[in-house]
Parts: sequence; C-alpha cells; structure tokens
Amino acid sequence: MGALLACVTAFGGALASPAAASPAHRPATPPPVSDFKGVNWADPRDNYAHDAVVPSGLSTSDSYATTYAKSKAIIGGFSKLGANTVRLPVNPTSVNGPFWTSYRGAIDAATAKGFKVILGYWEADNAKDGKIDDQASWDRMWARITSAYARNSKVYFEPMNEPFGYTAQEWTDIAAKWVSSHGNVPRDRILIGGYKYSEDVKPVCADPRLKGTRLALHNYGFWHTDWTSVDQWKADFKSRIGDCASRTILDEFGASMTTGLDYNGPAGTSNEIAYIQAATDTIRELGLGSVYWPGLRNGDTYSLTTLQGTGTNLSLTVNNQSGLDRLHYAWKQ
Repeated sequence: MGALLACVTAFGGALASPAAASPAHRPATPPPVSDFKGVNWADPRDNYAHDAVVPSGLSTSDSYATTYAKSKAIIGGFSKLGANTVRLPVNPTSVNGPFWTSYRGAIDAATAKGFKVILGYWEADNAKDGKIDDQASWDRMWARITSAYARNSKVYFEPMNEPFGYTAQEWTDIAAKWVSSHGNVPRDRILIGGYKYSEDVKPVCADPRLKGTRLALHNYGFWHTDWTSVDQWKADFKSRIGDCASRTILDEFGASMTTGLDYNGPAGTSNEIAYIQAATDTIRELGLGSVYWPGLRNGDTYSLTTLQGTGTNLSLTVNNQSGLDRLHYAWKQ
C-alpha cells in the first residue's frame, strides 16, 4: 500500500490544438476485448452532474495546454499500474459548452500515450432516472464528439451509462438508432451498455441490429453483501454474460481500496474479497475486457489511487497493492 508511482510531468514541445490533432488510422484487425485493461477516471462528485463533468485533478478553468499537461501526468500514472485504457465521462454541458475545448486535452493526452479512451454519457444528477435527459442536447453532444474522434482508432463511444429507466426493447431500440445514425463510427468502437444498470448484456448481445458492437457490463460487490463465496460470485458474473464473453468489457467493477482489505488472502466473511477475486478470475478465464472503478476519483473509498501534487506536477500513489495485484492477475501481467 502507498507505493509511489512516478509520473512524467515534463511538458516540453508544442502541443497540437484539438483542431490540428492528427486522426489515427483504423487498425486492420480490431483488438480483442481482452486487450482492454483499464481504469475509470471520475469526477469527485461522481459522474452524474447537470453542469460539466470534470475528472479528479482537472478544472473547467484550465486551458487546453494545462489540461493536457495534467492529463499526461495522470495517464502516466495509470500506465504505471499496467493499464492501457481509460474510461472518461461526458455529458452535454461538458461537450456542448466551453469546457469541451480544454477537456479534449485529456482525451488527446491519453491517445498520445497509446491508451484506448472510452467516452461514456452520464445523465444529470438532478434526473437520475436511467433515461436520456434531453434528446436534442444528447444528439448534439454525440455529433460533436464523433465529428472530432470518429477517425481516431483509439477512441471508443458508449452511448449511455446504465440505462436502467428503459425496458430491454426500449434500450436496444435506442442503441440501434445510435449505431445507424453514426455510420462513420466502426461498430467495434461502440460499447452498448447492458440492460438496466448495464448489469446483463445478453439482451443487447442477442439483438441483430447491434451485431459487431462491444458490450459494456457492470457488476458490484455491494449488490449482494451477504455473498462470501468466490464460486457464487463467479456464477453470477457468468449468468450476466451468457455466451457473449468475446464482446464483453466489464467497464465498471470495484470494491474498497482504502480500508486495508487483503485481496490476496482468503475471503473469510468479506463479500468484497470474494467479489474481487471472482471478478478477476472471471476476467482472466473468459478473456473479458475490464475497466476498474475507479482508477482515480478523489474521496472515493473504491479509488485504486490517490492523487498527489499541485498544478501540473502530479503523481499517483496506490491505495491497496493487493487490489492492484488482482488486476494484474486479471490482465495476465
């Protein structure tokens, strides 16, 4: 615990502006889901916000260059964890408003490091009904995002986080419309969240209109606080995936990392230890993609790291080495 992660903070050379950034070519063969080894980078308030959603360490008052420099340091810290993917939140206020110009610095810094970037939409905190808040602003947001990054093979798009307000049919209809409306985005760079709290990918996987897309699964230990059996948790994971493992990225899963739990030891009476061991066993066994929640979120007991430093001179410390060990096991590192 507390192992210091060195981060590169030098900020030399001229930075390309968002408009001047060169698009990456689409790889001939899309990466398998097992190549997604990542962490979420989240707003300290959680990613549900009616104003701009701002990942920990960033600020709406920062310029593009400052955002890029801060992000370069934080992404460097994630790289030291062994990650190659970061999931970032977006919402209409972030993208349709003035913050987008500087927020693009975080995306660009990550892709420049070679990271895959998943951009996922969160609804506002004053709604939280599991539905798109405003269709027109959501459409404008995605038009702006895809206009900027559809040609960048490192950027992936998740139309909605946890669409729990819709029936399975309503959600697949919305997702299918998004896919057809964004024909310039390769299907393998689209993540469609599972049913309800992204908790079951089978209905999405079964829809032929969504063929070729990736599937986003969520699962948390607090959903069953009385489960202390690793095998019970593994069975639960597999029941939510069915035969869709080759398309599934577990892009939210997490447990307490600041309370001293030993995730390398026996579960005993801890549902969290059993859960993390089952999650990482399942990721490794089925070859799932995985994005831990969160790699960094100030004030979150689940956060794998703590942010250190000021300005652009930032670094990360690991909150629980055994938790990181389990991620390395899942990632075959």
